[in-house]
Amino acid sequence: MNFNIAVVVGYFILIGVTNLSFRRMSSKSSTDYFRGGGRMLWWMVGSSAFMIQFSAWTFTGVAGEAFRNGFPAVYVFIGNVLAFLLAWAFFAKRFRQMRVDTPTEAIRRRFGESSEHFFTWAIIPLSIVQGGVWLNSLSVFFSAVMGIKLVYTLWITGLAVLSFSMIGGAWGVAASDFVQSMVVALMSVACAMVALFKVGGFGEIVDKFPSSFFYGPNTQSATFLTGLFLFMVVKQLLTINNMKDSYRFLGAKDSLDAKKGAMLALLLMVVGAAIWMIPPWASAVLFPDAGFAHADQLGSKAGDAVYLVFAERAMPLGTVGLLLAGLFSATMAAADGALNHNAGIFVRSFYQPVIRRGKVVSDREALLAGKAVNAINGLLIILAAQFYSQLNHLSLFELMMRVSTLAQVPILVPLFLGAVIRKVPDWSAWATVVFGLFVSYLTSNVVTADVIASYFHVSLSAGELSDATTMLAIAAHVFLTGGFFLLTKLFYREPSDDRRAQLDKFYHDFHTEVVSDTSQSEFDREQRLKLGRITLAMGAGVLTMAAIPNPLWGHLLFLGCALAILAIGGLMCRSAKPIDAGENVLQAF
Repeated sequence: MNFNIAVVVGYFILIGVTNLSFRRMSSKSSTDYFRGGGRMLWWMVGSSAFMIQFSAWTFTGVAGEAFRNGFPAVYVFIGNVLAFLLAWAFFAKRFRQMRVDTPTEAIRRRFGESSEHFFTWAIIPLSIVQGGVWLNSLSVFFSAVMGIKLVYTLWITGLAVLSFSMIGGAWGVAASDFVQSMVVALMSVACAMVALFKVGGFGEIVDKFPSSFFYGPNTQSATFLTGLFLFMVVKQLLTINNMKDSYRFLGAKDSLDAKKGAMLALLLMVVGAAIWMIPPWASAVLFPDAGFAHADQLGSKAGDAVYLVFAERAMPLGTVGLLLAGLFSATMAAADGALNHNAGIFVRSFYQPVIRRGKVVSDREALLAGKAVNAINGLLIILAAQFYSQLNHLSLFELMMRVSTLAQVPILVPLFLGAVIRKVPDWSAWATVVFGLFVSYLTSNVVTADVIASYFHVSLSAGELSDATTMLAIAAHVFLTGGFFLLTKLFYREPSDDRRAQLDKFYHDFHTEVVSDTSQSEFDREQRLKLGRITLAMGAGVLTMAAIPNPLWGHLLFLGCALAILAIGGLMCRSAKPIDAGENVLQAF
């Protein structure tokens, strides 16, 4: 019996049940479908924000980078930690206080209708591109495990992601994110502990790593690595704290829960940054051939499947299936930004104001339009992922870095700065993006990293050149694209009375806390009860994995994971029961 397939099938059933159980909560209105009606508790918001940043790419592209180059692979996660810290300190609650359903509605309030239309058609294609990268990362794993051609797994997993996203809407996806975040956390800890035990401790990894653990095989300059780290931090600060990605916190029930959600995402990312790359680092010592183990199935992409090799060779039976299930849900969380939120953006910022010419649209019509756009987006993401699978000269890590720096950063710069800098003209946002795309063209085709290196007579290895390309793009956008946005202040003129009133209202909301209403308690109870029961079901499923033929330590590993999940589920169900005010110990949960 193939236990991995059985685990994946069982998990698919659980995710389907999760989305179906929250379907009613997402079908009440379009705002419920697009952002959960602004009723979500902090632990749903935080786990979802975390899972959006954590995708299958972590266990494919980044793991391959860690296997080859050592410690520098975690720079992107340290950047995430600092970015969530900034979100907790400033942005999270203010994004919730914008009081909108979609990011483009916030852009309209801040930069006007022209900018709203521009960013609608900038965000949707970009999210399709990113969704294709995430889906490709997931399919690399599925293809290696199932022994199916990559193109088939792209369509199978892509259609599954699309189906689940359409069924449950924002509620279903957030619920799936929470359930899966527990499994990912527990299994990541388990894999890290086994890796450290088998290799003999972290010191053994550092001492026996095939190349320099802290500098990588080719990079010897501490200054070079410091620059790479700093620019990665800047990039992640922009990625998380901008108006385009504000949807992470739009669904929170109030300002306090948005802030608490950012703190939960921060804590989860701290744990993840500390342990995720331990298995591929250990694999470089224990299994030097891991980068070629799945060459028959994956060809040039085999180097991105080293995490899978570790799970196959070092972990008990069933772990690979559980890991695949976790990666599927992680990708669904990430792809939701290219599906559910794209649908909301299209309906709110194009369908209603342009196609329907500003007429009042019923919630039923908005929901149907959103689901139709959802389906079209899903198919486009699958086609994009299929295209990426043919780019044999790029690893998944390099592909993600190229997409995010050359295409994404020009959009993020004005949407980050525009949230904190007030006196700029409305056209500054879209003009900055146009200028930023020109900067991307220059750094990728004219003033490239190798051109600069040759000018200064510096020789760069292939790995250093790839990192230098990423650093150059980020630096150019920070100083040139960001500088262009700041220069638009010189063209600022006082707006008309109507526009001034709109801006004053936006900033009043931006700095005024959202407080949940009296009906929120019933939504809180329903979330706890539904997710508590689903968590208990997942714990029971993991408990059955303890019966899989394994060594004693394998049985104990699954038993410990199951008991932890069951305990969390029990606490959630208990907190959902109406009890006397003086005894309500768990209500804050």
